[in-house]
Amino acid sequence: MKQEKTDNLQPGGVSAPRFDAIDRKISAALVKDAGRSFASLSEEIGLSAAALHERVKRLRANGVIRRTQAALDGAKIGKPLLAYIHVTTAGWGITPGLMKIAQLPEVEEVQTVTGDISVIMKVRVSHSLALQGLLARLYKLKEVRATSSHVVLSTHQERPVQAEITEDLGSEVAVGIIPEV
Repeated sequence: MKQEKTDNLQPGGVSAPRFDAIDRKISAALVKDAGRSFASLSEEIGLSAAALHERVKRLRANGVIRRTQAALDGAKIGKPLLAYIHVTTAGWGITPGLMKIAQLPEVEEVQTVTGDISVIMKVRVSHSLALQGLLARLYKLKEVRATSSHVVLSTHQERPVQAEITEDLGSEVAVGIIPEV
């Protein structure tokens, strides 16, 4: 009986889409500037524009490139206050009430997390009273037990998911050696 190769399987037995070094290079370039022309991008990557276009189509079809969007400046659109809200709920995880609040345009991200809280919300609002109003809406939900808000004073780095991988990150931890940065 022939043994099937399984190192490319995700949970549930589904094959992970192919993502090679060229795909990684294309993805990294698009993260830096998704508005570039295929002509300039193909020159940088070293592929014909047609081959590049086919790869980008495949990356979109496979869900690697989920969307193309503009990165807005919160302060310039009237939302200068960025905060993270840690939410403790009665049960574990996300609830329908939290997901309803997550639909507000001020809510940028919602994650369920490990630890002594249930959910982290990244929100961007116009002023502190708007943050208070958002917290008041959270506390109207019967499943919310507590919140802790963390207002960002300054942002030193903000970027989308990066295509590159630092290959040796896990090796030092495995042997107990943490290198200098």
